[in-house]
Amino acid sequence: MPLAVYILGLSVFALGTSEFMLSGLLPPIADDMNVSIPRAGLLISAFAIGMVIGAPLLAVATLRLPRRTTLISLISVFGLGQVAGALAPTYEVLFASRVVSAFACAGFWAVGAAVAIAMVPVNSRARAMAVMIGGLSIANVLGVPLGAFLGENFGWRSAFWAVGAASAVALVGVTTLIPRIPLPEQKPRLKQEMSIYRDHQVWLSIVVTALAAGGVFCAFSYLAPLLTDVAGLDSGWVPTVLALFGIGALVGTTIGGRVADAHLFGVLMSGIAASTVFLAALALFASNQMAAVGLSFLLGLSAFYTAPALNARMFNVAGAAPTLAGATTTAAFNLGNTGGPWLGGTVIDADFGFAATAWAGAAMTVLALVAVVISLRLQRSRGSSSLLVTGAPAAASPEPGAAQACASSTTA
Repeated sequence: MPLAVYILGLSVFALGTSEFMLSGLLPPIADDMNVSIPRAGLLISAFAIGMVIGAPLLAVATLRLPRRTTLISLISVFGLGQVAGALAPTYEVLFASRVVSAFACAGFWAVGAAVAIAMVPVNSRARAMAVMIGGLSIANVLGVPLGAFLGENFGWRSAFWAVGAASAVALVGVTTLIPRIPLPEQKPRLKQEMSIYRDHQVWLSIVVTALAAGGVFCAFSYLAPLLTDVAGLDSGWVPTVLALFGIGALVGTTIGGRVADAHLFGVLMSGIAASTVFLAALALFASNQMAAVGLSFLLGLSAFYTAPALNARMFNVAGAAPTLAGATTTAAFNLGNTGGPWLGGTVIDADFGFAATAWAGAAMTVLALVAVVISLRLQRSRGSSSLLVTGAPAAASPEPGAAQACASSTTA
């Protein structure tokens, strides 16, 4: 694995910490800004909305720009967004800073994923994505709990300053260690890249990714008040439990990244099914402290076990447009990260309680499983049609980003 891929993963650590750290900071932000916890939760959705819009827009805008220069510019804007958040005098300014940071984060993800995919052979692409996603896992192990600790002891603004400092370190790494990536001799054409959206499998991948991510983060976004108000844990335990979620995420990413190249649909179905079971269990046993803590770890494991396969699947079906494939995956994940917290906040506002967010999340993951089954049946149907027409199995696709064997029906 090239060193540059690990540098991208290190940069994603800063991005991921900013995206997820609000899960441990909602109560102090709500108190300081004089808003309700569900309204403070909209700051998570604000970041996700920025990612949804920013990923495809910046992917298109930077399609013909040098990759390294683009990454440097985006991580710089992201860091400035963290500073703006730390200094925000009002909720509205903080909301705006989250959207700006999210735009830069989305662009970095889209371009960084395309760079990582371009630097490794076809049969290592799920692993390359696992390294980048590993940055998110480590953010959940270290960054998010540290953010919660800083918020508890030094005020929530200190967490934003810390992410700003981490962004500066990432900027140094990208500037000094990411090589110059030459643009292809034939420059990418927007019309050709946009053609991927004619494929039903691309849209199914978007649906699966959004629902799988949204289901987990519907509950995770409100994990801090669930742990304190429902399970009865002291607020000082929140960083520890968030760290357990992150450890589960790191373990899940490692396993999923190694298995997904050979068994993509198997990873998708088993991982999403496991998330459904764990969410339902959390809804049922949220008042039990041991169960709530253990299930937080398991949710991190199942969610991030699935993530490399979700990424690889999109690059497989949208291989003709690697830049837009990365942007589309980023947008899809953050559609879920937008819808999940919004649905969770709606459930809380309806007085169903914090534990009910897990039931809502489980409903989303069930729909994700249905979409995976439809995608697999369509995959098998296309393979059968090719066999009937040609008398031989379809040749393996050389699309960028595909796991080596994830396109055939045997991956289930």
